[in-house]
Amino acid sequence: MKRTVLIFESIEKLSAEFAKRISIDISGTPVGQFYSIALSGGSTPQDIFKYISEHYPQKINWSEVLVFWGDERCVPPSDNESNYKMACESLLSHIKIPDQNIYRIRGENNPANEAKRYSEIVKNLLPSENSIPQFDLCMLGLGEDGHTASIFPDQVALFNSEKMFEASRHPVSKQNRITATGRLINNSKKVCLIVTGESKAEKVAQIIEKKKDWELLPASLIDPTAGELIWLLDKPAGQMLSDRNIM
Repeated sequence: MKRTVLIFESIEKLSAEFAKRISIDISGTPVGQFYSIALSGGSTPQDIFKYISEHYPQKINWSEVLVFWGDERCVPPSDNESNYKMACESLLSHIKIPDQNIYRIRGENNPANEAKRYSEIVKNLLPSENSIPQFDLCMLGLGEDGHTASIFPDQVALFNSEKMFEASRHPVSKQNRITATGRLINNSKKVCLIVTGESKAEKVAQIIEKKKDWELLPASLIDPTAGELIWLLDKPAGQMLSDRNIM
């Protein structure tokens, strides 16, 4: 696995770097093929999506992009907690991407049944590597408890599931979720872990520098062995790292 850790002075600079990287990758997609991306939810991706919608609506050929999600809350698409709704409002409604290129997780459905249905969608649409579907890029975040996607520390076994997607549950709110598993995440060509805010700094340093009990955190299991792991951090999130080269 190739790992890159980048720290940025601001979320805007972080967003610009992410946008530049995916623009280059999409433009390099062979003719007749699609670039596949699994989106994440949360406030930081929202900032990134807004940046892309403002600066890259015409610079990217969105008809060559297939959009998926790495996890979703079990709510209707009209709910304010829906990752799909956030992505639509901040990005998808502002770019010229065909509706048939967008594949949402149906959070309003039975979680176990939807995890199975969405696994089949991904399996049928993505190219296979090692007999596993392969995203070109999987976006992830990091929770203050060390969770990533919707795999939480008390359900870390889900990471090693043989399935592509599983039903999970938030340990505090008890909200049902649907999440990609490590089998699918780690088969991606690139995984981008995007983290902002001082409250995440301790977990960032714990995982990257392999401090005590780091291996117990779900995000520590992100290891795209045949691909690349890119950490994009803002200055507050990276402040506890011993090696800090701020861009």
